[in-house]
Amino acid sequence: MKTALTIAGSDSSGGAGIQADIKTMMANGVFAMSAITALTAQNTTGVKSIMNATPEFLADEIDMVFTDIRPDAVKIGMVSERALIETIVKKLKEYKPAFVVVDPVMVATSGAKLISDDAVDALEKQLLPLATVLTPNIPETEVLSGMKIENEKDMEKAAKLIHDKYHCAVLAKGGHRINDANDLLYSDKGMKWFKGKRIDNPNTHGTGCTLSSAIASNLAKGYSLEESVQRAKDYISGALGAMLDLGKGSGPMNHAFDQSGKYMEEAK
Repeated sequence: MKTALTIAGSDSSGGAGIQADIKTMMANGVFAMSAITALTAQNTTGVKSIMNATPEFLADEIDMVFTDIRPDAVKIGMVSERALIETIVKKLKEYKPAFVVVDPVMVATSGAKLISDDAVDALEKQLLPLATVLTPNIPETEVLSGMKIENEKDMEKAAKLIHDKYHCAVLAKGGHRINDANDLLYSDKGMKWFKGKRIDNPNTHGTGCTLSSAIASNLAKGYSLEESVQRAKDYISGALGAMLDLGKGSGPMNHAFDQSGKYMEEAK
């Protein structure tokens, strides 16, 4: 069985972060492991508080994973402090994983800011150049490219700027402001649009975490980057299409939409 490691924050409500990553990885056929960067007290309506791991503890987590069950791919999500980012960078250089998917989490679905300005600087200068692929949403793409995005042509220009700056592939995710669900992959092979179908579901908590984890899972299994992106988009469409409705805010998706069997049956 192939393996994947998620380095990210915990979401107490289970819809995003480490919890979404593990659910996604297992649903996509890889064994999931985690190194937790922070505990967050949050639910579908917002984030109440964040307690970061220490750099020393995060380093221990990563060491214990890599020295025993080496991950075939690594996904990196929320890291809110410079020292934690620098710890991750040090360990990536030490262990040199084959694939690194970075979801440059800066703002939660609810709008809460999840990363300090100092950490953004470390993210851009140290971590992003080590990535195989980045998966920014529109606001994050604007930050990383330094330009305003109003349409798909702007997305293409911004993705090229980010690719040229960090020398990694970029999956610039669309949104209702620009398009329905069309994402742009810009890599050394050129530019490719991935068309998505509009799913009228307001419950989108954890979509970014889920997509990046699904990409990492498929890279771990040996799919090409383009195949991994397509399979990840198909998976997230299914998870959204299951129309799970939990919580008072933007709720989670059903990561287990494609699973069935006696161990999932409810009591009669």
